[in-house]
Amino acid sequence: MSEMNEYTPELFELVDENGNKKAFELIDAAEIDGEQYFAMVPAAEDEDYLESDCDLVILKSIEDNGEEILASIDDDDEFDAVSGFFLERLQELFT
Repeated sequence: MSEMNEYTPELFELVDENGNKKAFELIDAAEIDGEQYFAMVPAAEDEDYLESDCDLVILKSIEDNGEEILASIDDDDEFDAVSGFFLERLQELFT
């Protein structure tokens, strides 16, 4: 099989506030108004997952104690603007 036909997703293991780990696949990333944002979906775990709907997770890169981390967006206006940006961009790719 040609290497050009192989797809290797960019996976991130994220830890929630309760210490639970879950794998996410990076779908898109963008710098908006000087901030870095990432659009991800939960990583496929089995064949049933591939046929289910999945939620788009949007995270923001922030610095915490000198370390870059991905965090949820708490400001509703910021979240609406960023999620609208990613949804529009993804629709353009898939239509």
